Amino acid sequence: MKIMWKKLNIKFNDLTPAQLIFAFYLLAVTVSVLLLSLPFAHKEGVEISFIDRLFTAASAVSVTGLSVISIKDSFSVAGIFILILVLQVGGIGVMTLGTFIWLIFRRKIGLRERQLIMVDQNQSQLSGLVNLLKQILIIIIAIEVFGSLILSLYFMQYFPTWQEAFINGIFAAVSATTNAGFDITGNSLIPFANDYFVQFITIVLIILGAIGFPVLVEIKDFLLHKKGRYRFSLFTKVTTVTFAALVVFGTLIILLLEANHFFVGKSWHETFFYSLFQSVTTRSAGLATMDVNNFSESTLLFLCGMMFIGASPSSVGGGIRTTTFAINILFLYNFARGNKTIKIFKREIHEEDITKSFVVTIFAFFTCFVSVLLLSITESFSLLEIVFEVSSAFGTTGLSMGITPDLSAFGKILIMVLMFIGRVGILSFIFIIGKKEKDVNYHYPKERLIIG
Repeated sequence: MKIMWKKLNIKFNDLTPAQLIFAFYLLAVTVSVLLLSLPFAHKEGVEISFIDRLFTAASAVSVTGLSVISIKDSFSVAGIFILILVLQVGGIGVMTLGTFIWLIFRRKIGLRERQLIMVDQNQSQLSGLVNLLKQILIIIIAIEVFGSLILSLYFMQYFPTWQEAFINGIFAAVSATTNAGFDITGNSLIPFANDYFVQFITIVLIILGAIGFPVLVEIKDFLLHKKGRYRFSLFTKVTTVTFAALVVFGTLIILLLEANHFFVGKSWHETFFYSLFQSVTTRSAGLATMDVNNFSESTLLFLCGMMFIGASPSSVGGGIRTTTFAINILFLYNFARGNKTIKIFKREIHEEDITKSFVVTIFAFFTCFVSVLLLSITESFSLLEIVFEVSSAFGTTGLSMGITPDLSAFGKILIMVLMFIGRVGILSFIFIIGKKEKDVNYHYPKERLIIG
């Protein structure tokens, strides 16, 4: 037995941090499937197939929200709380919760564990990681508790008992903060399409979850900072500006595209909140105040692009991430002006980060293109429906045109893979299937190619 354990330990140590994170997320999905398979987790008389349980678990761990079953009609109260637990694991990250458990048992967090945390949280340096995770956990839990209390108390006017109001309030707050996109109303937030208070609170929770954990930590430090001038990092500045620009740009484009379609006959405040909420939810949330099928094809294609971009790095969301998009745009702008470097906020972007942004974007486009191609062969849906589903899965958004339950077994598996890639990130996924970058001690003569 000891010999076998030593052999397993050796193999375990041979894995790269990215491969270990992959293994931990697979373990999280496996445990989630087992928990969601427990008899008391289902409503009486409800049977869920293994592939549907697996899909639900993968969607929950990746905090996507795409679902092949009705959460409301399938799970009991116990099952809903199990789902909340799974959403926490997926949203905060396996290493954040793992570190919390290590700290409880006073286990020393060594170099190996710090490398895993660095990969899981998409950080570039080892120093300060444990303290960062402590702050992330405290901030996210505080946001969820605050959101749960507000929504639970407010929902008492909608539900007959305080128990139902609190279950719905807690689930809605966790789903919004983790950008999971799941709901237990059966109709997402459509029942609250005219309740702007619920929408406002949900929007705030979505943004706090999607804007990036380091940004939240810096905002907390700024609020507690007393002496001197506080300096925000370049990451926080670029992330916040890009995130805000995407939300504003998305709102305006939806308003313009639907002015002569879905918004005909609606008041200014209805059109504004429909546009604002759908713009925010494409960052990675997946909740909706309307049936997206009511949008025109041009708007749906625009939403696909927004979902493809996704949320910020080191957040609960997926996609290529906001900073990747920002660097791509900045590079194209500077290249067109003849500049060889990117300068912003009196700082210069590192060349390696520019290279990584293009690697992520190209790999993401290729992955989504191949997925659309395969699904167009195996599934009997329109191309727009397939593109929308693929964009939603990769961006871990959870919006759908309604085709998810009718996907074939192959289609469900492919969507699960996309949700996983979107959650762990392109770079981490590349290192899972490949190896770490390494320096070479020789070079061949360089030669120019004709480009364009």
